[in-house]
Amino acid sequence: MRDRTTPESLAASAWRTLSAVAPALPREQTLTQEIADASAAQERGYYLPDEDERLRDTYSLYLGLRTSLWGTVLTLRPLLDERRNPDWSLRLRVFGLAFCATAMLMRSAGFIVDLAKDRPVVWKKLDEAEARFGIKEKSLTGIYRNFSSARWMWRYHEAWRFYEAHREEITDALQSSGMGVLADWLHAEEPFFERSRREFIKRKIRYRIHAFKLRQVASYRRVMFHLFRLSGSAIADMKQPFIRRTQADHRVSSEICLTTATKLSPGDVIVTRHDDAMSNLFLPGFWPHASLYLGNLKQRDILRLPPISSPETEVLEAKKDGVLFRHLPEALGVDAFFVLRPILANAPIQEALKRAISHEGKLYDFVFDFRKADRLVCSEVIYRAYHGVGPISFELVKRAGKLVLSAEDLARQALESGHFEVLCCFGLKGNTFMEGPSANQRVLETLEAD
Repeated sequence: MRDRTTPESLAASAWRTLSAVAPALPREQTLTQEIADASAAQERGYYLPDEDERLRDTYSLYLGLRTSLWGTVLTLRPLLDERRNPDWSLRLRVFGLAFCATAMLMRSAGFIVDLAKDRPVVWKKLDEAEARFGIKEKSLTGIYRNFSSARWMWRYHEAWRFYEAHREEITDALQSSGMGVLADWLHAEEPFFERSRREFIKRKIRYRIHAFKLRQVASYRRVMFHLFRLSGSAIADMKQPFIRRTQADHRVSSEICLTTATKLSPGDVIVTRHDDAMSNLFLPGFWPHASLYLGNLKQRDILRLPPISSPETEVLEAKKDGVLFRHLPEALGVDAFFVLRPILANAPIQEALKRAISHEGKLYDFVFDFRKADRLVCSEVIYRAYHGVGPISFELVKRAGKLVLSAEDLARQALESGHFEVLCCFGLKGNTFMEGPSANQRVLETLEAD
């Protein structure tokens, strides 16, 4: 069984995530329309509906990317410890990945803040809560506090100094591991690092003056605690949908996972939910995620499916590190799930799974563009596997201005078509495993709640 928690595997996963995030990050040249909208709205005093939709679309995309980058940084941070990762070359590679993710966070936050900082109408609009996009009130203000805090800038400055001292070694470590593009990204960011350092010095001076005044009425410890709270609040206030807790922290136990494994057949669709996960910004609903059960080695042999790169895995799932074969316990490391079974003969199921397997290795689509197939989100794996197979078809739904198919939309359409049925469920109204009609009723109640 391949261990996905080793430093090497975590670095590889982070590399895939950055490769998917980088093209989707907001840049000045990609914000031309939003900048024009912002100027017009500021002059007018308010946003028109179409301008509002474009701004929300861009901002919610940024928030999703930001969450993924933070998750990547937090995952990599322990690997910089020599006790956890004694390989100096690998630590340099990990640093390069983490620093690049941090640079992406800084630069993209700068673009969003610059869009709004001299335009009160824009700032107020981005600080509004918007349930359709999963945006909380005062989200931009929280990001700006984090972006401007002395504690955060000090850490960024120290990382820049380490990069400057070990630049060639980091470049060599990245290039020797096939991550040369990342080294190029870092080199391209160097002018921005220098500007950030100058800005840091200005902020540091302002902060020291501010801290000196505060010490007249409060202890230094209290001041630093306040800074810690501010710098961490923007992260803590956002649920991190891509940061996995351990199996023991989820309601689906290993026993439930084993029970479910004995009942699954190739072609089953596993729809899942984390209790504390923010719904996908573009694919909202009670059920935000789905994966496809391919079967164990014996089951795949019976269906005569093509060999896969990880024969010991059973599931095909799209997450931030891409469309990969994964173990069933990883897919079921959740708090609630249900299983959809296609009511089809073996031949069309074989066709659907062959299609699905052909998408393995693609990057995650943070833009959620269902018109293209070069990058996929979780529900798109199932959509592209089953649509047009036998009598099955799905219809894309307009969500947040995009034609998509959320996991919940997919499940609802699948059940309404009569070509899928609920096999079992867990975690709905208690930690109970259910099968048959009772499971079907529980699942329908969650879908009707949309």
